[in-house]
Amino acid sequence: MDSCNDNLTSLAAFCSTAALGTYLARTHANHPSHAHHHDKSLAGLHRSYQVVFILGGPGAGKGTQCERLVAESSSSNLDLNIWTHLSAGDLLREERRNSKSSLANIINERIAAGKIVPAEITTRLIKNAMDDAYEKTKCSRFLIDGFPRSEGNVRCWKETMDSCSVVEFVLFLDCPEDIMTGRLLERGLTSGRSDDQSLDVIRTRFETFRNESMPIVDMYERQDKVKRVIADRSIDDVFEEVVALFR
Repeated sequence: MDSCNDNLTSLAAFCSTAALGTYLARTHANHPSHAHHHDKSLAGLHRSYQVVFILGGPGAGKGTQCERLVAESSSSNLDLNIWTHLSAGDLLREERRNSKSSLANIINERIAAGKIVPAEITTRLIKNAMDDAYEKTKCSRFLIDGFPRSEGNVRCWKETMDSCSVVEFVLFLDCPEDIMTGRLLERGLTSGRSDDQSLDVIRTRFETFRNESMPIVDMYERQDKVKRVIADRSIDDVFEEVVALFR
């Protein structure tokens, strides 16, 4: 089996080995404990993360529902555990805006084309963000939206995070493509995101989701981990069903 950190072959088509090496060196310098994530005797020694993956096509409402759940979990009105929301897409967009990032160009190119960023990059960004959030808040429960999107994502997650996290379940927001298209185009009017403004890119994103992400949903469904919510309704109606899954 290929190792997540050693799997440079799949990255060769996207970015140089030097760029990846620079990136990993920087993240290990900033997070020295990450260098030992394969050592199960060390990983998770001081923490164990609870994770819910939030999946759904582009425009299904993943971010909206996560933000609402975090807000409600922080309120005293509902009997909910507190969760931290991490968006894989937001983490990638933040990284590509980082002028010091050696991987900004490849992330930018892949997102603009509606394609999936190499798994090694995304998994590392999520791991770093989880560790940083835990250090600041001591919250060990995470809603990770837009991940995993491919078999490579799943493989890297298992190799990097299995020893220090538990995937409680996968929330799948099921929404028709015509509804999601309308939402994306409307969002594109104010978001400034190029991948929300082009119908061709949106269609590519849907195709990528069908071909690479739906098999992941199906895989978790066979493991009886998927909780499916029909997401073509109002935000409130969808949230009423979503929040019941976390009580």
